[in-house]
Amino acid sequence: MPTYRELIINSGLERFDAQVLLLHVMQKNRAWLIGHDSEAASEDQQAAFAALAARRRAGEPVAYILGSREFYGREFQVSPAVLIPRPDTELLVELAIARAPQAGHIIDLGTGSGCIPITLKLERPDLTVAALDISPAALAVAHSNAATLGAEVRFLQSDWLAAVAGERFDLIVSNPPYIDAADVHLSQGDLRFEPSGALTDGHDGLQHLAHIISAARAQLKPGAWLLLEHGWDQGAACRELLQQAGFSEVQTWRDLGDNDRVSGGRYG
Repeated sequence: MPTYRELIINSGLERFDAQVLLLHVMQKNRAWLIGHDSEAASEDQQAAFAALAARRRAGEPVAYILGSREFYGREFQVSPAVLIPRPDTELLVELAIARAPQAGHIIDLGTGSGCIPITLKLERPDLTVAALDISPAALAVAHSNAATLGAEVRFLQSDWLAAVAGERFDLIVSNPPYIDAADVHLSQGDLRFEPSGALTDGHDGLQHLAHIISAARAQLKPGAWLLLEHGWDQGAACRELLQQAGFSEVQTWRDLGDNDRVSGGRYG
């Protein structure tokens, strides 16, 4: 019988991915594996691990294989109906937490798994939080995450702000599809498996960002913030769009990789 260490080494996977998949099979943590990696794996464990490893070698993201991904210290369910939450998006959450007024009414556009509004509600229970997505399948995942994590969020199916026309918000946040349709990365790695409509606008990556900036003006309370996640090379374009739309205090914040990641401004 091969040992757990041998299963990992011979899996054909990056060591970290192999460890994560094996720990999922074992329902154990990394500390357990360190202390038991020389023990022999049973036939059932070998078969279960081999099946998961084959899916990963075919390119399927680990998060989809496991059905979850950690975000802001919490585990969120994911499926191929939603983007996999990424650490860079935590910057958007931190900025929103700092700028949302006490007992404010905030909304997330294009919510996907719901990781942004759910985190905001759990970190700031005083807030009234809503979230929109055009995809019923994505909203089903978001609803499930909110129920599991105990967050009271109002979810609505909507093409951007259409379903809440006439409402005014103290803060609007969004991580919209912003990848240029010609970007070669869309056909590489994990992105191949994620929903294309949540990755790209089918054009230059700025179409949805421009629409949100324009539409948000009528639905922000005086002095309220709009915060938008975007690509590493879109900071200047987003600032220009915000300034042209009449936003003030326009700025861009950098992520942990020192890339432009979130731009925003105040309106009115």
